[in-house]
Amino acid sequence: MAIKGREGAEPPDLTEVRPYGDTLDDGQVQLSFTLPVPYGPEAKEAGRRMAREMGFEDPQLYHIEDLGEGYTYFIVYGRTAASIDFTDIDVATVDSERMGFKELNAFIEETFGRELVVLGACTGTDAHSVGIDAIMNMKGYDGDYGLERYPMVEAHNLGMQVPNEKLVTKALELDADVLLVSQVVTQKDVHIENLSALIDMLEAEGLRDQMLVICGGPRIDHELALELGFDAGFGPETTARDVASYFVKELRERGLT
Repeated sequence: MAIKGREGAEPPDLTEVRPYGDTLDDGQVQLSFTLPVPYGPEAKEAGRRMAREMGFEDPQLYHIEDLGEGYTYFIVYGRTAASIDFTDIDVATVDSERMGFKELNAFIEETFGRELVVLGACTGTDAHSVGIDAIMNMKGYDGDYGLERYPMVEAHNLGMQVPNEKLVTKALELDADVLLVSQVVTQKDVHIENLSALIDMLEAEGLRDQMLVICGGPRIDHELALELGFDAGFGPETTARDVASYFVKELRERGLT
C-alpha cells in the first residue's frame, strides 16, 4: 500500500509508524482518563505521574475537572516513542462485493426462487435495539432500506432482550436461512458469553450447519465473530445491504438453498 506524504515531504515509513501531532513521527498523543482521587494540587500531580507510568514523555495537563465524590477527570498531552509496523497488519474482513437493493432481490429470486427467511434479535439482557432495527426495520439506516422492505426477504425482527432459547426455537419453527444477532451491551464481556452460548445451543440442536449465523455491534468485528463460531461479524455503520450482500452469496456458495 502506497501512501503519499504531505506536499514536498517524504512519505512516512509504514514499517515504523508513530502517532502524529505537529510534525511527522513526533509521537504526540492526547489521552483522557479518570482517577478516583479528590480534585486539587495532588490530583494534578497524580495525573502527570499516571501519564508517565503509562510510558508518555513530558506529559502536560491540558484539562482537569472535578467530577465530585472524590473523582477527577484529566486530558493530557504526551509523547510516546512506541511505533508499529503497519505493513505487518492483516485484519480479517468480510469479503463480499456490495450489491444494490434491486440487484439483491433479483439475485435471491434467480438463485433461490423463494424468499429467504431472516431472523434478527438483540439477545440476552441487551435492551438496545437500535442496531438490529437499522438492519431489519423497513426504514433502515442512513437512506438504506432495512430487510423488511425487501420483497425477496421474509424478515422477522424479534426485538430486544430475546433469550437465546427463544431465538433458536423461532429459527427452527420458521426454518430460518439466516440469524442476525446484535450485541450492544458489552460490560465485562457479557456479549462474548452470550454469543458463545448461542452457538453452543445451535450445535447441540444440530442446527448450526443449516443456516448462517451473523453477529454485529460496536465491539464486534469479523475476526472476533469467527473466533466465537459465527459465519461473519459486522461493526458500526453497517447497513442492510452490507449484510445481505454477504449472506445471499454465502448461502449460494454453501448450497444452503
